[in-house]
Amino acid sequence: MNAKIYDYLAFIYGDDMATALQPRLTALLDAYKECMPPATQQHYFDEGDAILITYGDMVQAEGERPLLTLYHFLKEQVGGLIRGVHLLPFFPYSSDDGFSVIDYNQVDPALGNWEDVEAFGQTFRLMFDAVINHISQYSDWFQSYLHGETPYINYFVEVDPTTDLTAVFRPRALPLLTQVNTSRGVKHVWTTFSADQIDLNYASPDLLLEILSVLLNYVAHGAELIRLDAIAYMWKEAGTDCIHLAQTHALIQLMRAVLDEIAPHVVLITETNVPHKENVSYFGDGRNEAQMVYNFSLPPLTLHAFHSGNAMILSQWAATLDTPSDEVTFFNFLASHDGIGLTPARGLLADSEVSAMAQRVEALGGYVSYKNNPDGSQSAYELNINYLDALGDPANPNEPTSLKAKRFLAAQAIMLALRGVPGIYFHSLFGSQSWPEGVQKTGRARTINRQKLEIERLTDELTQPDSLRRLVFAGWSNMLQMRAASIAFHPNGGQKILDLHPALFVVLRTSPGNETAVLCVQNVSNQIVEVELPVGQFIDLLADTAVAYAGSIALSPYQVLWLEHKTV
Repeated sequence: MNAKIYDYLAFIYGDDMATALQPRLTALLDAYKECMPPATQQHYFDEGDAILITYGDMVQAEGERPLLTLYHFLKEQVGGLIRGVHLLPFFPYSSDDGFSVIDYNQVDPALGNWEDVEAFGQTFRLMFDAVINHISQYSDWFQSYLHGETPYINYFVEVDPTTDLTAVFRPRALPLLTQVNTSRGVKHVWTTFSADQIDLNYASPDLLLEILSVLLNYVAHGAELIRLDAIAYMWKEAGTDCIHLAQTHALIQLMRAVLDEIAPHVVLITETNVPHKENVSYFGDGRNEAQMVYNFSLPPLTLHAFHSGNAMILSQWAATLDTPSDEVTFFNFLASHDGIGLTPARGLLADSEVSAMAQRVEALGGYVSYKNNPDGSQSAYELNINYLDALGDPANPNEPTSLKAKRFLAAQAIMLALRGVPGIYFHSLFGSQSWPEGVQKTGRARTINRQKLEIERLTDELTQPDSLRRLVFAGWSNMLQMRAASIAFHPNGGQKILDLHPALFVVLRTSPGNETAVLCVQNVSNQIVEVELPVGQFIDLLADTAVAYAGSIALSPYQVLWLEHKTV
């Protein structure tokens, strides 16, 4: 075990405990070394990488295990177009559509088995979810805690309910502590997200070793990327806000060091739905923490740009997107299984702009989720709506399908143009819309974007020439193919935001060797925009034609141009 791992243990637990843990951790690593898959690369990504985000049962066929149905569907539809698949939690669970895990090391039998999961690795790079801030109340770990069994008695955070916890950052409008009956009497345990999601206690070294074993087991089953869910809340300390604490960063750095030791091909990605400055802190120094972070400010800022027809705030923010090294990059996304987080827009958008966006989403049939603030007030935390619908105009509910698709793809083009790796939610790729009936069934606002689809109907809709699904998927296919064909979109290439017009988002991407450049121009408005473009010969990648520009051109509403120029 290298010295770096010991140093992290010492920082978290002190020298004496680090010394005691060292042989136990060494034994754990030795036990997993033999079952680690051969590393084919030191990571990481190029212009051809894109990752699809999906539940294991997103498409279903009668009589088939959902994971197998999903794999065969994706292999047929996007094999060669999408390189990676992020399987949202596929473990036995008790609530929150998989994010209250009962057993980290088992596949939910309603979805399939480990062989079904590993099958994805034949065609795609696999991302697993590590939902390790909390675990289900029905897990063996928590049940053993309730019965006072060792070491589980220390796996959870007990708090005297009279403790002053007003400084704690709250991502939900729910109680922070949950009362439980144990063999030792009534206790109050820490529950950041819900009473069914009991926070784990990383002050327990036994718990840490258990979680490291879980991560290594994921790698043994084919995970090349591991998403650390809600990881910012991992360390609890009364009197602080209990988010982004130094121990949290040290724990992630320890996980990185452990994986680097025996599985250096594995990438950690942090899911921290927080303001941008705090979010990028999980890059560490660029070599010692997460290799990717979710670019959480991108979804609300892009939505605001299209709502307002003005890309200036989005452009100003995008101009700050630097990384501390070429070993890390952003995970760019607009939609996911969750809603559109508003906290990452705070400080970038005025409160009135955030409120206007929330009101427009409600007018479009969506929902707004709220969180509790330390002063007792509440503020909007998340917009729950399908992203395609969120871009709509409440004043024009009967817009043509072609316009909906064009506007939606213009927004996605911004995400694809930025430096980083694109993350594409299943429902975005296949042109889904909101599912309000699901909210009525579950009572949960997030269900609006989590519909499970019958495979025959989905496949049929994708073949209908003028269907929304067909138009959206065809647009995605073209953009992804053209993106993969130009090295200017390499995550380590250059990026410069240009100010050509308030209604345009313009980014100049250049290849790492500066031999190729692509000027990406996206009109975020419903107006024709006149703009001066550089004079020269270009390849219009999306139209696959050679073009010459000299002077001004007119961009139609929501038009996208990707203009490639060979510089050498």
